[in-house]
Amino acid sequence: MSSLRLLPLLHSLLLLHIHLSNQLEDNKIPPSLCTGHPGIPGSPGAHGSPGQPGRDGRDGRDAASGEKGQKGDIGDPGQTGVRGLAGDRGDTGEKGERGQAGQCAVAPKSAFTVKVSEGHALPLTVGNVVHFDQVVINEQGDYNTETGRFTCKVPGVYYFAVHATVYRASLQFDLMKNAHTVASYFQFYGNWPKPASLSGGSLLHLIPGDQVWIQMALSEYNGLYSSTKTDSTFTGFLVYSDWKNSAVFA
Repeated sequence: MSSLRLLPLLHSLLLLHIHLSNQLEDNKIPPSLCTGHPGIPGSPGAHGSPGQPGRDGRDGRDAASGEKGQKGDIGDPGQTGVRGLAGDRGDTGEKGERGQAGQCAVAPKSAFTVKVSEGHALPLTVGNVVHFDQVVINEQGDYNTETGRFTCKVPGVYYFAVHATVYRASLQFDLMKNAHTVASYFQFYGNWPKPASLSGGSLLHLIPGDQVWIQMALSEYNGLYSSTKTDSTFTGFLVYSDWKNSAVFA
């Protein structure tokens, strides 16, 4: 019974609420007419957390190849590098073919001894060559019995010696090298009943083609003699060769 009495009261309250709401809407002031002073800036906000990495972008399209550039200038030489370590020893090579047999190194030789034979006609004029016509030894053939001259073939130092028997006249002769007098020898003869002797020698340095011989110095001093019991001899031999430092004679 009491509920029915309250219904009219609730209805009246509802109508009153609707009426008041409409008046409030009509009394609203436009926002443009309500201008206030700017507010104070707010404090900076806290840093946000790092965002997640973005996705990889798509590959770009291949561009067309550019034109070939010109050749650049040659650069300066670089510094010499450090010398590398020695490499390992290589394998032993194959044995080579045997070479041809070489010539035996034989020391050069030159020696002779000749003498005046018995009854041989001797020169009597100054400047004549004494021909020692009888060969004792002349294996290399360096002395020529027809010219009476020794001709050098092997360069080096030679020794020449003359032994003459002097009889019936005094004797003077010269040891010659290429038309130059190297040494002169003289022996006086004083009508002695027996022959005298004259000897001399000299070392000479010769080159191939040089000649050595014995030559009469004075026509009146020509007492060179030879018989079955006494001789007049001419000897020469190589002491040492200038070839000693060569590959063959070293």
